[in-house]
Amino acid sequence: MSSTPPPPWKNWAGNQTAHPRRVVTPRSPEEVSAAVRRAASEGMRVKAVGAGHSFTSVALTDGVQIRPEGLTEIRSVDAEAGTVTVGSGMRLERFNDVLAGHGLALTNMGDIAVQSLAGATGTGTHGTGRASGALSGQIRGLEMVLADGEIVTCSATENAELFAGARVGLGALGIVTALTFAVEPAFLLEAREEPMTLDTVLGGFDELCADNDHFEFYWFPHTDSCNVKRNNRTEGPAKPLSKARFLLDDEILSNGVFGLACRLGKAAPKAIPTIAKLSSKALSARTYTDASYKVFTSPRRVRFVEMEYAIPREALTSALREVHKLVADGDDKVSFPVEVRIAPGDDMWLSTASGRDSAYIAVHMYRGTAHERYFTAVERIMTAHQGRPHWGKLHTRDAEYFADVYPHFADFRTLRDRVDPERRFGNAYLRRVLGE
Repeated sequence: MSSTPPPPWKNWAGNQTAHPRRVVTPRSPEEVSAAVRRAASEGMRVKAVGAGHSFTSVALTDGVQIRPEGLTEIRSVDAEAGTVTVGSGMRLERFNDVLAGHGLALTNMGDIAVQSLAGATGTGTHGTGRASGALSGQIRGLEMVLADGEIVTCSATENAELFAGARVGLGALGIVTALTFAVEPAFLLEAREEPMTLDTVLGGFDELCADNDHFEFYWFPHTDSCNVKRNNRTEGPAKPLSKARFLLDDEILSNGVFGLACRLGKAAPKAIPTIAKLSSKALSARTYTDASYKVFTSPRRVRFVEMEYAIPREALTSALREVHKLVADGDDKVSFPVEVRIAPGDDMWLSTASGRDSAYIAVHMYRGTAHERYFTAVERIMTAHQGRPHWGKLHTRDAEYFADVYPHFADFRTLRDRVDPERRFGNAYLRRVLGE
C-alpha cells in the first residue's frame, strides 16, 4: 500500500474534489483493517471511494482515502442458494459479466453500470420496478471493517441491526469489503420504448406501473413529449438490437448528437426549447429482447449534475405537473430530460423507499451549466411532498429534515453512535445529513 502524497481526486461529474493526505489500495479485509487502525492512531479520518458517480460530497475526505480496486474477487457462487459473494470494489458492469458467465443475474438494476458495488449500494442506487427497486435490497450479507478495525459480518440473522442500517449506510458505519447478493437464473427482458404525450403518461400512470415489470419515462422540458420505457420478462427468443441500430440510437443520438445539443444549449440558452422539441422527436419507437442487464443499462457519456427525489407514489402526478409549470413559467432553460421511475416500499433504514411505495423524479443539468436556481425550485416542490433525496445526488437537506421523513432515522444515528463514536468515517456531508 502506497503512502506517496496523492494528487487531488475528482468525481465523474467534476463538481467534487478531495485532497486526501494518503491513499491506500488494500487487497484484503485485513489490509483495510490495518489502514483504519493506522489512521486512528494518527487521528485521521477514513473514507472509501468507488467510481466517483455520486454528485454529493458523500465520499470526500482530507484524511485517508481507501480505493477498493484490489477488492474485486468473486469469493463464492452458490447457484442452488441463489447467492454470490463478491469484493466491494468490483464494478457493476464486470459483475454483470461474471454473473452471466454462471447463468445468473441480478433481479433489478439502475440505468448505468459503471459504479462500484459498495458505492452504488451504500448510496441507495435503484432501478425501476413494481416489485423491486433498490440494488441494496438484493444484498443478503455484508462484510465490513468497523472504526476500531474489527472485521465483522452481518445479515438478517447475524448482527441484524447493523444489516438494517448498513445496506444503505452512506459509508458512515464502516468500510464495506464484501457483499453477498441474492441472484437468480439469467432471464430475458422485452423492451418496448415509444413516444407519448405527458398527459397520456400521467393519465395512465397507475395502469402503466401495474401492468409492467419495469416502467419509467423521460419527459423533455419545454415540450409535452415523453419517451416511455416498458421492460417485461419474456421466455424469448432473444431479439437484440442490431449493431447498426444500437450505434445509431445509443451512441450517435443519445450520446454524440445529444452531447452536441447540450454544448450548443450551454453556449446559446435561448435555443434550448427548440433543441428540446427536436430531441424529443429524434428517438423513434423500438422493441427488442435481450439479456436483462443489457436492457436495464445504457451508456451515458454526456456528463451532467443531478438531483433526484423519492416521493410517495400517489404524489407523482401532482408533483410532476408542478415541475412542468415551473419550467413553463420560469426563466431556466433545461436541456436534459426529467426521469421518472418507481419502486416498492422496503425495510432498509435509509433507503429512499423505506416504508412506502415511491416514485422518483430526477432532474439534470449539463455539466458546467448553472443549475442552482432550477434545482432549488424543484427541491421546494419535492420537499412539499415529503420527498427524500437520493444520498448520492445533489440536495440541500439536513438532519433535522431527515428526522421527519425517515421513520428509522433515529435508529440509524443510535447505531452510528455505537459503531463509530469518534466519527472515524465522518466528513462534512455526514455532519450535515446525520448531524453531530
